Amino acid sequence: MSFEEALNAASRDDAFKATIYAMNTLLIAKGVYTREEFETLFVEWVSKEQRRTRATDPTRDPMPCSA
Repeated sequence: MSFEEALNAASRDDAFKATIYAMNTLLIAKGVYTREEFETLFVEWVSKEQRRTRATDPTRDPMPCSA
């Protein structure tokens, strides 16, 4: 499959995922960063986003009760 064929076959979301996959694979293979460094930064970003989402979610109950 050529790049053009793959691009045409992929949804917008899948094309974005493929781009991230290709970029990270190249950066790790070229030694720009390690898999461990990538995983650390990935976890850091997700953690920050979860905190931000919880802080700005008006539907979230700040005092949930356990039943």
